[in-house]
Amino acid sequence: MNFSNYKKFLLVPILLTMGACGGFVDNINVSPNNSPTAKPSALLPNALAGTAFANNGELNRFASVLMNYLAGAGGSPATYDIFNTNGADFGNQWRFDLYDGALINYQKLIEVADANDSKVYSGIAKIMKAYTFSLVTDIWGDVPYSQALQGEANLQPRRDKQEDIYKGNASLQIQSLFDLVREGIADLDSASTLTPSTDDIAYGGDVNNWKRAGYTLMLKFANTISRKEPQLATQVINEVLQKNMYITDNSQDLNVQFGSSVGSTSPIWNLAIFGSFSNELIMSTRFLNVLRPNPADPTKTDPRLPVFFTKPGADYVTIDNGFRGSLPTPTSSWSRYAPYITGEQGEGPVRLLTNFQRAFILAESALTLGTPGDPQALYTEGIKASMRLAEIEEEDITAYLAANPTVATLTGTTQQKLEQIITQKWIAWTGNGLESWNDWRRTGYPRLTASQNAVGIDGTRPVRAAYITQEIERNPNFPNPGPQSNERVWWDVD
Repeated sequence: MNFSNYKKFLLVPILLTMGACGGFVDNINVSPNNSPTAKPSALLPNALAGTAFANNGELNRFASVLMNYLAGAGGSPATYDIFNTNGADFGNQWRFDLYDGALINYQKLIEVADANDSKVYSGIAKIMKAYTFSLVTDIWGDVPYSQALQGEANLQPRRDKQEDIYKGNASLQIQSLFDLVREGIADLDSASTLTPSTDDIAYGGDVNNWKRAGYTLMLKFANTISRKEPQLATQVINEVLQKNMYITDNSQDLNVQFGSSVGSTSPIWNLAIFGSFSNELIMSTRFLNVLRPNPADPTKTDPRLPVFFTKPGADYVTIDNGFRGSLPTPTSSWSRYAPYITGEQGEGPVRLLTNFQRAFILAESALTLGTPGDPQALYTEGIKASMRLAEIEEEDITAYLAANPTVATLTGTTQQKLEQIITQKWIAWTGNGLESWNDWRRTGYPRLTASQNAVGIDGTRPVRAAYITQEIERNPNFPNPGPQSNERVWWDVD
């Protein structure tokens, strides 16, 4: 994506906040990096929107194509689709969305909230700072973490090992992501002079839901490292289960809602539906074949298919991943993300942590780690939570599961059952390719075959993003050349 177009999208978090929360418009244009008088209520919505923007934008296009939800019909997605990526990609996301965007906003929010004895704001910021740093390290591996966000005090922060980011390293003064979340949850229980309300564009100031989000985030982190550190993962999952304070209902999902007016819409709406990039993405034929394995037998069709993707004409119009022939015409006939993903006019929501995710995580951990719970019951719970989120009628859910016992029932070896769990989790995560990319890298599921015309490195699907070229040039702590797209991150042991 070129910089001139990207600058237009940078307005989204600010305009979103102005549109949704007019009571603090006077403060919203104050730079959080430069103003000592910035208020927590002005910083929080920008930070939350920034994380959602990072999750839902160009990085999501990249991962959604890699994970075969979508196929690249042009532009950058067409190169992602044949596994061609390098350090020239994602510089805007690294800088503007993440380090100089959401992350610095959370850091400033923590400082301002603590100075105002407003620990609830600090708690939210620490939970979301951990979430956002997990995006960075899961995508790039070893990254600036403990020395990042210090501004001019340290313009060349060291890269911390991903292992230390997740587990901590006292000798290097690196706090683990787990402890950062624990600290945030503790802050939510502290006395607070100021508390969020409408400026909290995720939960409207509901502290209990933020606690649930924090503990669910710990489950996500434990799940991510579970193949590499099964003992630590088991310990964290048991800790969360004992607290019994995590997302258990779709109404508790951590979502960020965008606006429907011009300038406030979600990134994926601008990148896949409405903007100048909209004809670069089309539904993947491979994903259609998963959701509709037998067009002649409608009982085999996943009822979420028409909720996830549009069908403007008589049938779905798709292409295969890596396809290099003539594209279907007209473009108005293409199957694209439906309003479940984008909103009717771009309002989203962007789903960051969900009830179905929690159920699938616990199903997997019960199966592979022996943590409490029945894998089958949790697996079924995950499928049903996803279908209910897609507003599928209960009788249709029941009918689909009854007609598809190979979907409904875990069978076979542990690995075969794990494949079922992760495949259904992949389907449920339609619209969030980053989460599915994490799961595929660490488990090998869902099973994906190479794209047509695959190039990249050895024709293999990327397992990380290459370091940003500008960062290599300006920070001597980055190796040159750095790890390539076929070199696994620390937690990826599949």
